[in-house]
Amino acid sequence: MRCIYCGHTESKVLDSRNTDESNSIRRRRECLNCGRRFTTYETIETTPVLVVKTDGSRQPFDKNKVKNGIIKACEKRPVSMNQIEQIVLDIEKCAQSKPNQEILSTEIGEMVMDSLKKLDEVAFVRFASVYRKFADITSFKKLLENM
Repeated sequence: MRCIYCGHTESKVLDSRNTDESNSIRRRRECLNCGRRFTTYETIETTPVLVVKTDGSRQPFDKNKVKNGIIKACEKRPVSMNQIEQIVLDIEKCAQSKPNQEILSTEIGEMVMDSLKKLDEVAFVRFASVYRKFADITSFKKLLENM
């Protein structure tokens, strides 16, 4: 690591700790040349996952889109933010574990519905009604009968 003050390439680590999100490590360093201290952050570099939409287009995976959809479905329901975050984290892990770095949008939707079905049936029905784009009451009724 290069010192930000003198440019020397040798430093020693004084302290290491995880950040609050636990997705990076904060390191406090001291330059062996000038003795000044500085902080660095070490993070894992991931390759972007692409979502293949139903029309065939591709866009980067955005966990905030998934999270916002789940939050809307869980509005005024006894579902904590931690539970929502866990669902999003599980879906993100699954997407990143794909060998070709692509995931179908339908796979994401099904994972959300499976998670919500276990967590809160009302939130599940809310999400499914938007996700499945029911044309009439009979198709909606079939979904409810399969629960």
